[in-house]
Amino acid sequence: MEKIKKGIHRICEVLELLAAGLVLIGILFSAFSLLRQGQTFQQLLQDTSGFIHYLEQVLMLVIGIEFLQMLCRPNADNVMEILIFLVARHMIVGTTTTFEDFVSVISVSLLCVLRRYLHNLKIKEDKASDETQDC
Repeated sequence: MEKIKKGIHRICEVLELLAAGLVLIGILFSAFSLLRQGQTFQQLLQDTSGFIHYLEQVLMLVIGIEFLQMLCRPNADNVMEILIFLVARHMIVGTTTTFEDFVSVISVSLLCVLRRYLHNLKIKEDKASDETQDC
C-alpha cells in the first residue's frame, strides 16, 4: 500500500513538472511576442490609448511567471503573491467602479496582512524546531 502511495505521489510530481514546463513555454512565447512588437513602442510615443492593452499583456506575463513559481515551489507565500497580483491587475487594467476599487484595495491589504502573519508564523515554527533540536 505504501508503494502505491509513493508511486502516485511521484506521478503527481512528474505531472506538476510537466505542467510547469508547459507554462514556461507559454511564458517564453508571450515574452518574445511582446518584445517583438517594436511598433507598439512607436505607437505609445504618439498615442497612449494603447498603453492599457500593453499593460494588460505585461501583467498577464507577470502573473504567468508567478504561477510558474507556485508550480515549482508550492507554498502559502507564492499563492498569496499570485492573488495580490490578480487583484491588482483587475484594479489597474479592468474597468472598475469606485466600490470595486475600494474592495480591491481592502482585498490586497488583507492578503498582505495574511501573508505577513503566515510568514511570522513560519519563523516562529522554525525557531521552535531549532530550539528543540538544540536540547
